[in-house]
Amino acid sequence: MNSVNSPSVVVEASNLSKIYDNTAVVDKLNLTIESGSFCGILGPNGAGKTTTLRMFIGHCPIDGGELSILGQPMPRNASLVRESVGVVPQMDNLDPDFTVRENLQVYGRFFGISAKVLEKRIVELLDFSSLQDKADNKISELSGGMRRRLTLARALINNPKLLILDEPTTGLDPQARQAIWQKLRELKKQGLTLILTTHYMEEAERLCDRVIVMDHGKVMADSPPKKLIRDEIESHVLEVHTANESLVESLKQDPSIARFEQSGDIHFFYGDKLKIALDELENSSHDDYLFRPANLEDVFIKLTGRDLRE
Repeated sequence: MNSVNSPSVVVEASNLSKIYDNTAVVDKLNLTIESGSFCGILGPNGAGKTTTLRMFIGHCPIDGGELSILGQPMPRNASLVRESVGVVPQMDNLDPDFTVRENLQVYGRFFGISAKVLEKRIVELLDFSSLQDKADNKISELSGGMRRRLTLARALINNPKLLILDEPTTGLDPQARQAIWQKLRELKKQGLTLILTTHYMEEAERLCDRVIVMDHGKVMADSPPKKLIRDEIESHVLEVHTANESLVESLKQDPSIARFEQSGDIHFFYGDKLKIALDELENSSHDDYLFRPANLEDVFIKLTGRDLRE
């Protein structure tokens, strides 16, 4: 089986575009992702994230610009590139008629892996995904977390140089999500390049060494998570719930408030110490509020808005 080399730049996109119904879903995207990085791509529904990933693996035609994956021009060399890429899709697509082991065996054969090498690889991946005791179980007998760990293991069967994860922990409980996070950290330590899309801001903030925020097919921001928070948002947020109008107007008198937003019955005050506003609340009878450091979700909302996307 042929395979591509391991260049220092894994993804290089120049003016990459995709048009649907005369609308640019991906709009002249310029992006470089280096080998060994863990890159998160965030954005509301319809931002162009999944379309971008589909172009990365040759599953979606390119309407404009240039794209290189693992040093290979795309989509011309899509088949070659896919031999060195692993993909964890949004939805599990495991074969329910096969056991855990059989799912890995069948998928491994697609890559032309010899039986001896494949068997060794399956043992390693069952151990990595903590599914040794479930090797002969049918998919219907697995929990949601087990199925996601198996989908991750399957994406690694070809020993990829690039792993793409499209919302890998959606629908999982906190324990299962933490288990997936630990596996992804292990892969990062091994030097694998990972690209993640997620709607969980905490997931991106904890895992990724670089976060790209997309909206309307464009890059809105691109930095390490902590730098993104430091550069794009005020240092602290005061959330006040179900406050009456007179209290809100009184709180707004704090001169350290840099920005104010309202979403439903929640009022958001952005600034530094916000000491005057906090003193006002402490001296009032209103106790339904939260003062906290700004986080990646605050950056995301500032850049993409609070409007609901379906």
